[in-house]
Amino acid sequence: MTRKPIPYPSYRSSGIEHLGDIPDHWEVRRLCTVAELRVSNVDKHTKTGEVPVRLCNYVDVYKNDRITSAMPFMYATASKDEIERFRLNKGDVLITKDSETWQDIGIPAWVAESADDLLSGYHLAILRPHKKILGSYLALACGSKAIAHQFNVRANGVTRYGLTYFDIRSILLPLPPYLEQKAIVRHYGYVAMRILGTVSAKERLVELLEEERQAIINQAVTRGLDSGVQLKPSGVEWLGSVPEHWEVCKLKHKVEINDSTLPESTDPYFEFSYIDIGSVESGSLSEQPQRLQFHMAPSRARRIVENGDTIVSTVRTYLKATWFAENISNIICSTGFAVLTPGGDLSPRFVSYVVRSNAFTDQVTADSVGVAYPAISDTKLGSLILCIPPLAEQAAIIEYLDKATVAIDVAIARARRQIELLQEYQTRLIVDVVTGKLDVRDAAAQLPEDGDEVGLIDDDLDREDLAPVVHDADLSGIV
Repeated sequence: MTRKPIPYPSYRSSGIEHLGDIPDHWEVRRLCTVAELRVSNVDKHTKTGEVPVRLCNYVDVYKNDRITSAMPFMYATASKDEIERFRLNKGDVLITKDSETWQDIGIPAWVAESADDLLSGYHLAILRPHKKILGSYLALACGSKAIAHQFNVRANGVTRYGLTYFDIRSILLPLPPYLEQKAIVRHYGYVAMRILGTVSAKERLVELLEEERQAIINQAVTRGLDSGVQLKPSGVEWLGSVPEHWEVCKLKHKVEINDSTLPESTDPYFEFSYIDIGSVESGSLSEQPQRLQFHMAPSRARRIVENGDTIVSTVRTYLKATWFAENISNIICSTGFAVLTPGGDLSPRFVSYVVRSNAFTDQVTADSVGVAYPAISDTKLGSLILCIPPLAEQAAIIEYLDKATVAIDVAIARARRQIELLQEYQTRLIVDVVTGKLDVRDAAAQLPEDGDEVGLIDDDLDREDLAPVVHDADLSGIV
């Protein structure tokens, strides 16, 4: 267990409001004084007479904090002058300089490995650190909210945002001495790897709990609760046999599909809660509905949802997004959902469990059309098969599933909240170490020897080699 970081002994004003006070011996420097700036103009085209190259593009930087030569880059061509100027060197930092949203401006990635044919693509800028400036520290600092704020406020545009060469050069950076830069990166990398190990374990726990919940639901809505019940062929290959007293029928024979829709003549100031595709997971809402007035709502905000209805995504069907509506009012969902309203011999709650089962969602995805944006028509959806027990048995299955899944849902919610807290801690830690709110020098000095190249300063060590560090680490002070 390493010594915990503490504040520095003394501070002075940085002279910059969003940075606050910094340690007495730190500097505040403009980016142009700590790194050479090169703004790439190498496009994605292949031109006759040019040299074949690989391009590190916007997405490669946006999705990765480290760039290695083994990543699957795009192939293109470039002139000899472009190759000389925009070839990536180990230790460089890449930042996004153009994006559709201002929040995505200035996202950094550190170049951990380089290659003779690997170049920076368009929409990126190369920061090549000067002597005594550690590239991994520069990347860490640029990724902190304290520095990202400067990129964000300098970004100009309406439908697309960008930074000029002079915007980037003028960014102000808190800068400790070189050895402290190394200590900061070493300590942060060590903690980040411990967090990564814990988050990965909790994400796997969520996956296993979700699989267990699915198995319970699948068994109950396709075979019932009586393991000794007599079965009959369902007549559907993928479904197999079902309890012999259950009814096998098409969805459209038991539910109304999209029964109510907001007309174009709706009062412009009619206010409602809107549910879009991105707001729904399997059986639950991932975020609260957005409050909108009709005249400000997107054209797809048309499906009326009542208590007892179940909504099922009919676009991007691989998401398997469903939700059961209860204790709600004035809910409108996207036309990317189908709203299912059950008839009298079908319990609304039972429908909500059926559409969450693999038996149903696998039908939906199998009958969807499209690759990048798969969708299923209302006609196809209505032709999907249901297996329906008598109402009394439906009630028993609902009671059983409510009890069996509630504990799993609580465990999933707790694990996800722990993941959020860990990620919030990591974000806060970055700000604290690159603005000098925490002195990590002693803590970094006590790290195990194999911690020298953890995380951002990992030159030759694979992540698999860090497994003992990750899994044996004590995270009790974080969780």
